[in-house]
Amino acid sequence: MKTLLPYSLIVAFLVAACSSPVPTFYMLSAEGPLPSGGGIGIGVGPVTLAEYVDRQNLVIQSGPNKLELAESHLWAGDLDNSVERVVATNMGRRLGTGNVRTYPWQRDSEIDYQVVIDIREFLAGSDGYAHIEASWRIYSLPGSRLIGSKTFIAKEAIETEDFEAVVAAQSRLLGKLAGDIAASIKNR
Repeated sequence: MKTLLPYSLIVAFLVAACSSPVPTFYMLSAEGPLPSGGGIGIGVGPVTLAEYVDRQNLVIQSGPNKLELAESHLWAGDLDNSVERVVATNMGRRLGTGNVRTYPWQRDSEIDYQVVIDIREFLAGSDGYAHIEASWRIYSLPGSRLIGSKTFIAKEAIETEDFEAVVAAQSRLLGKLAGDIAASIKNR
């Protein structure tokens, strides 16, 4: 059974950790490897991120209208590229296909579906959860015909008082997002 950390402990830890002078780098992780071989072609991207999230630092919401940057806790690469990679890997696993690409790909003829994602919220909250709010659209290719769209909102418990746990919770949220999109593709 998961126990949520008290709000004051999470905020105090995260704010104190923000002042650490030695940078630490974090990366999002997928839930499993891509299957080998072909299958339906999935193209993930472009992914856009809200400007307050699209930065090198991890972002922590410390109050209803207040964000803090974890100054020495940084993404290991571009966050939008990392989100694309993780969502693509998770979708390939769920759909049983190794034919997954991230934006930009060379030829639309190799892709059956394009998934475009707009992330409006992707951060650790002061309530002990990581949060995501994203809209996604699925287009069939060729022709770019819209075949599905949805707003996805979810949260995931941050299990311990450290930034690695924040990133792990955010990774699980991307797994849930990929599952939501994959389910829509399976139902076509």
